[in-house]
Amino acid sequence: MKVLFVSGEGLPFSSTGGLADVIGSLPKALAANYEEDDIRVILPLYASTKEKFAAELNYEFSKTVNLAWRHQYCGVFSIKRDGVTYYFIDNEFYFKRSTLYGQYDDGERFAFFSRAVIDILPDIDFFPDILHCNDWQSALAILYLRLSYSYDERYRQIKTLYTIHNIEYQGKFGLESLGDLFGLDERDRSVVEYNHCVNLTKGAIVCADRVTTVSERYASEIQTEFYASGLHYVLRLFRDKICGITNGIDEVYYNPKNDPIIARQYDAETIELKKECKRELQELCGLPVRDDVPLIAMISRLTAHKGFDLVKYILPEMLTEDRQFVLLGTGEPELENFFRNMQSMHPKKVRAFIQYDKDLSKKIYAGADMFLMPSKSEPCGLAQMICSEYGTVPIVRETGGLADTIQPYNRYTGEGNGFTFRNYNAHEMKDAVERAEELYRDKDKWQQFCADIMKIDFSWNVSAEKYRQIYQSLLD
Repeated sequence: MKVLFVSGEGLPFSSTGGLADVIGSLPKALAANYEEDDIRVILPLYASTKEKFAAELNYEFSKTVNLAWRHQYCGVFSIKRDGVTYYFIDNEFYFKRSTLYGQYDDGERFAFFSRAVIDILPDIDFFPDILHCNDWQSALAILYLRLSYSYDERYRQIKTLYTIHNIEYQGKFGLESLGDLFGLDERDRSVVEYNHCVNLTKGAIVCADRVTTVSERYASEIQTEFYASGLHYVLRLFRDKICGITNGIDEVYYNPKNDPIIARQYDAETIELKKECKRELQELCGLPVRDDVPLIAMISRLTAHKGFDLVKYILPEMLTEDRQFVLLGTGEPELENFFRNMQSMHPKKVRAFIQYDKDLSKKIYAGADMFLMPSKSEPCGLAQMICSEYGTVPIVRETGGLADTIQPYNRYTGEGNGFTFRNYNAHEMKDAVERAEELYRDKDKWQQFCADIMKIDFSWNVSAEKYRQIYQSLLD
């Protein structure tokens, strides 16, 4: 089987969040578990990628890609790693930017990228059985394949799968962009038009053979008005082609037994060594070095749907008690300033790192006692699984992938792998924290609980098998 992944980002080459983790792990897991398959990935060649991986990049060829009235240079480079071939689409006009997304011409940038993906298939001599596109940045690859290339039998045989990683980011543009920007015909308007604009996610849902989301519960949630960001009518209409597969994590990269970043390596059998990581984190944060005080952490983009309005409301009250709080993330200026103010008001209890730092995130995963994720919506979430790998207890709201992966602790039977709350309510969140702290005060039970959650299999193996079954069902 030949599978081609298309994405706007992917570890270790480029990353802004969970999508990159998936693209960095799922193709690799498929290649490892199904050696007979040919797994390849196409990504943009961002300036940061070119700079960091210059020594590994192999030049393949260059050509001209036509997008509406534009005729743009397209260079193709490659890297082979872990049984996966990675291709990179080069065009400095589009991808030599300070950030991956958020540019004024994102629509044009990723339209070029998507068109290039389809155009280069004959040049790389690879017509996949499955074209697996991810989020709106690569949605146009499915649209171009179905709307512009179906005259060619080689393209017509390709089956398509579109994965929604976060329904809030849909790729919306004015209707004037249909032909001038995206090079689509007026007859294609009905495929992409939604609520008086071009909606690329809507178009991909219509055109794809199958649609997946990144957890079972999220697949159901996005068919409701509360979670769908306006697309619930379309998702209900095409519900028969939608299913959810919960993401996994890279248990090689996130492994405290072999992690060179953290202060002391440990596993479930040596969980007592984790306290050295907590001590290092407290020193790094300038907090009092104490074993007896619970250290609660958050690592997240600072956006409203991550539950920060609950944290803003209740954190001042929570800090009147003996707790430590550490945050790592960037996002909305209002939230960044709130946590800076909390740090200045409570320098012995709060440390806010307003930055993006992969190495620091590992130190926090390993050093914290509890990890808070009070999301209003969460397609899957990786942090709750990563923190479990490090023996840090997750406290989550029961939504999306958080509900699929974290089961509430039962004080009578000892079952469960975290602490949860159901309603989007600040005091319910505080209650969940207090229930976790009650167990924390019983050091023997707490240590055993932390060791138990480290043994849960959150690897990509199960998820990769489910994706492989979907691919096979499309071919059958």
